[in-house]
Amino acid sequence: MRQDIINLTDAPTRPVAIPIGEILPWLAFAGTLALLFLYFIGAEQGATALLSGQYVHETVHDGRHLLGFPCH
Repeated sequence: MRQDIINLTDAPTRPVAIPIGEILPWLAFAGTLALLFLYFIGAEQGATALLSGQYVHETVHDGRHLLGFPCH
């Protein structure tokens, strides 16, 4: 290996700071997706259902038990 190509004495670089203004929209988007996910796992059944029938409930049935939602 040629040592003149790789300089091993350089100090490690520091990470670049990302402004909060660039992170905030992505954080809001991720939070909205998380709330939508929890709605479909926890509340999508009965009178509060967006979709008719028990399709969503039966699709995520085991996930509901894993997350501690009562469904029986």
